[in-house]
Amino acid sequence: MTRGAKMNAEAILDACRTIGGFSDDPDCITRTYLSPATRRVHEFLSAWMNRLGMESWIDAVGNLRGLRRCGLGDAPRLLLGSHIDTVPNSGAFDGVLGVVMALALVEELGDFGLDYDIEVIAFSEEEGVRFRIPFIGSRALTGEIDEALLRERDADGITLAEAIGGFGLKVSEIGEAAMSENTFAFVELHIEQGPVLEDLGLSLGVVEAIVGQSRYDLTFSGKANHAGTTPMRLRQDALTGAAEWILAAETVAAATPGLVATVGRVQATPGVANVIPGDARASLDIRHADDATRRAAVERLVAEAYEIAARRRLSLSVVRHFEQPATAMNSALASSLEAAAVASGTIPHWMVSGAGHDAVVIARKAPTAMLFLRSPGGISHHPDEAVLPEDAQAAFETGLYFLQHLNPAILAPKAPQSAAETIR
Repeated sequence: MTRGAKMNAEAILDACRTIGGFSDDPDCITRTYLSPATRRVHEFLSAWMNRLGMESWIDAVGNLRGLRRCGLGDAPRLLLGSHIDTVPNSGAFDGVLGVVMALALVEELGDFGLDYDIEVIAFSEEEGVRFRIPFIGSRALTGEIDEALLRERDADGITLAEAIGGFGLKVSEIGEAAMSENTFAFVELHIEQGPVLEDLGLSLGVVEAIVGQSRYDLTFSGKANHAGTTPMRLRQDALTGAAEWILAAETVAAATPGLVATVGRVQATPGVANVIPGDARASLDIRHADDATRRAAVERLVAEAYEIAARRRLSLSVVRHFEQPATAMNSALASSLEAAAVASGTIPHWMVSGAGHDAVVIARKAPTAMLFLRSPGGISHHPDEAVLPEDAQAAFETGLYFLQHLNPAILAPKAPQSAAETIR
């Protein structure tokens, strides 16, 4: 991709597919935090940044960052980007599209004069796969990497601090990863990861809020015993207890409008066909746009788990791994995205995001907005994940208009929050 070339959707999608080839697994797209595949993505993206004349660096948690200066000295800074890690056996566009789109926009701007700097960021970790806690990349920008998080271990027993050091980075420099004090906003372009836009026949969505979510592990413990000699009435089968609770989670979610509850991981031990499971560990991911509704559902499901365990003569351990409140996007910034889409010929849909994003974390420190692209088939976190070229083109043209007409001053504290003033 050469500076000054007219960018188009196919070039953007091809870049995403190229990055998809940088994987921990040769048979599918799997890219975990600070793996060798992460380094290959860094090399690809930093070379692109350098060709565009951007300053580029890797911060202490592995975020790749590139800066396009406007030449006005101590200028305000806009953050653009998304994440580059994936879930196992993923698609090519989740997260990565937002990073590629940001660089494509910088390339298309060329020497166009702006009165603010643009920092493109490729967050190193968002999915929570390796350490079971998401948003490590964006947490570094907001100063939320603490000693407890650094002590978290992956499946191989490696602590987060050790992983950072093993990648050639320094834990002592994490404080330097904080976002610039000049940052006035963050905008993340992302695939929807759901079926709403496709159902409406629309290309783009403006996110007004991101649902809150909770993640737990519940471990039911009974007694492992011989499968052939232990009568049913004398069993303390941990897995059947977990199974009953999993169905209860489905029932509660189905009866609560807007609530989703997922048990995505179940592990039974000893895991032998002719042995009654003595322990069964099940994950819980529960989400809702209203925090009170979500918390009430969590309390009900934990209570039901204890009731099931007691009735079946099992013990129960409940561990909370993650708690994220619902997050509203900045109304003026979101409205300016809508105005840019309309000016570029696309009518977007205002919507709530059912998935978590780095925008949730950055919104705690800076005005934040998200633009969604339609997900064909509503598919994400899957090899069949796709993006339509016409949707990518619509998002690109929206982003370009947005950048060329954005007025940073309108997002200053206590300033009016109108789309007419935000987009000049």
